[in-house]
Amino acid sequence: MKDFQLGEFEEIVLLTVAILTNDAYGVSIKKEIEDRLNRNVSVGALQSALRRMEDKGYLQSSFGEATAMRGGKRKRYFNITNLGKQALAYTHDTRNQLWEAIPDFVLKVV
Repeated sequence: MKDFQLGEFEEIVLLTVAILTNDAYGVSIKKEIEDRLNRNVSVGALQSALRRMEDKGYLQSSFGEATAMRGGKRKRYFNITNLGKQALAYTHDTRNQLWEAIPDFVLKVV
């Protein structure tokens, strides 16, 4: 399989988009990460990661309908692509292989 390079934050964002399925847009992704991981996420870092992963082909985006509540502004929704799914599967498999290679005594808490 192709060697996919995902940084930690990129992996978290991709996983979160997958969790949110059809409701993954900037604010909902930010809130989900902050709630699940108790970690502050800057809007700029998130938007940068979303653009970067869209450029890599891991995500695709589309605009929702304009709403009066948002002053006519449309939300940009993100979905994980097949390439993004492959990148997550590769990362998951790689991490599992590393975990399984650790001798049991190394992680034993004394």
